[in-house]
Amino acid sequence: MTLTTHALTGALIGKYISNPYLVIIFSLFAHFTMDHLRHGEYVEVFSKNTSLKNSGWKVLLDFSIGLIIISVLIHYNLNNLNFTTIFNILLGVFFSILPDFITSLYWKFRWNFLKKYYAFHSWIHRYPRYAPERQWTLRNTLNDITISTIAIILFLL
Repeated sequence: MTLTTHALTGALIGKYISNPYLVIIFSLFAHFTMDHLRHGEYVEVFSKNTSLKNSGWKVLLDFSIGLIIISVLIHYNLNNLNFTTIFNILLGVFFSILPDFITSLYWKFRWNFLKKYYAFHSWIHRYPRYAPERQWTLRNTLNDITISTIAIILFLL
């Protein structure tokens, strides 16, 4: 899944769950559940032949789009949101993208203490890296589009 999809889902969880500990648990659970679905990825970002300098813009763009959409959603609902809810929204966003950030740390630095986590995160994905089911195509990206759209609609209710 893209960071935008994960972030939107985390924001939705944060808006409707008042307990911050449950926001953390559900945001992490949602991340791993969505990663199990068929989805397109720009996995070449961290391949051995691609430098972060040349493809990091994809991650930055993805992250920025998610934050912009969430900022607009918060602004649009500002009269209906209190400080605690906004905090929980941001907490949900953070913990919904944290697993991918940890994975990127492992890819970049190969820290041994993250190896088991990386293996778990890879196992969660039903299809292996570079499989046709994870290529960046419209068919593979439909889950991202659908989940993101539903998250935006439910956030606005």
